[in-house]
Amino acid sequence: MKVKDIMAQLEAKYSNEKEYLQAVRGVLPSIEEVYDEHPEYEKECLLERLVEPDRIFIFKVPWTDDQGDIHVNTGYRVQFNNAIGPYKGGIRFHPSVSISTLKFLGFEQIFKNALTTLPMGGGKGGADFNPKGRSNGEIMRFCQSFILELWHNIGPDTDVPAGDIGVGSREIGYMYGMYKKLARKNTGTFTGKGLSYGGSLIRPEATGFGALYFVSQMLRERGMDIKGKTVAVSGFGNVAWGAVLKATQLGAKVVTISGPDGYIYDPQGISGKKIDYMLELRASGHDIVKPYVDKFPEAVFYPGKRPWEQKVDIAMPCAIQNELNENDARNIIGNNVLCVAEVSNMGCTEKAVDLFLENHMLFAPGKAVNAGGVAVSGLEMSQNAMHLSWPAEEVDEKLRYIMSNIHEQCLKYGKEKDGYINYVKGASIAGFMKVADAMMAQGVI
Repeated sequence: MKVKDIMAQLEAKYSNEKEYLQAVRGVLPSIEEVYDEHPEYEKECLLERLVEPDRIFIFKVPWTDDQGDIHVNTGYRVQFNNAIGPYKGGIRFHPSVSISTLKFLGFEQIFKNALTTLPMGGGKGGADFNPKGRSNGEIMRFCQSFILELWHNIGPDTDVPAGDIGVGSREIGYMYGMYKKLARKNTGTFTGKGLSYGGSLIRPEATGFGALYFVSQMLRERGMDIKGKTVAVSGFGNVAWGAVLKATQLGAKVVTISGPDGYIYDPQGISGKKIDYMLELRASGHDIVKPYVDKFPEAVFYPGKRPWEQKVDIAMPCAIQNELNENDARNIIGNNVLCVAEVSNMGCTEKAVDLFLENHMLFAPGKAVNAGGVAVSGLEMSQNAMHLSWPAEEVDEKLRYIMSNIHEQCLKYGKEKDGYINYVKGASIAGFMKVADAMMAQGVI
């Protein structure tokens, strides 16, 4: 097997791309056994081809602020693999955006999209632009400049971007408007669009909703019900909001949310008007959660800390990569937490994941848990292609079915001899097999 050799080559070639290397390490060992069963894969150098993106676009993004001063940022689009469909993945606007971050996200997207069974390949994009504190006009001009460079390389059957950190419906609207003007086509080239111009109902909630459907399946497999369980959630944006909303609807009690400033612990549970207030917090433009305790004084604010120290039944990181580390994992194991589910992409560090698996924790990776967002994006693409709009109930039912199917795929490939379900292994193998079969059928390209 070539896994160690491939990793050694990648580590030598991309030594400074830590996130990308972590993502590859998170997949290759899981698929080693099934890869060895298919010598034709090695003959065609399938893994060597899979771990390298098809292409990466890097471009400058000049824009003018409200004072007339000119700024220049760097934009990227990583088109990783389109074996099963057009490249599909979000655009992230954040100062931390780098080639390594986008390659990790694009690589993860390949398997996540494959798990949905929808015809979508993997890609990711973004810029080191920070929209925080910028006016609508400044953000519009930046988005238009970004698309002015990228528009030639995207399209409904080529590459379909979506939102991500720093890119919501406002940014999608500005980018799609510019794309439409340049391409002179009104097509479903972006997902996450507004409802008035081709967007899908429940798209903002989809990642969180899908995560809870998946967690419910995990618990059911163990003979448990999510109703009555306590849940720790990190973050307070759209993903966390969707997760809190659906968890509450399913009868669980969410007791934490978090931001860069610390976390909120609300022993009474975050429900009703408190969930609505999460949207107000996000809309305020201040990336902090402390104001929650001013509004709801029964809650407690823990500055500079993360919620994984709380004794809960379910832990769901929903913020950003590597937000749950080895020490957090030890706390979680010591507190006898039943289940950990990554809702953020690669939300746990490698050592944290290793600890969960060594202790036979009920743990599932982001590529399976958070696939609900891209699943509904795929459904949005279908609606656009058919020039129709499905009601929220129909989209939600399709989402529930897709997440159930992903869980079944994880069970099929992840169940070990002792009965333990290794969701990391199951998700990686299920996604890999679909992409590998498509790549083999299409030749060396």
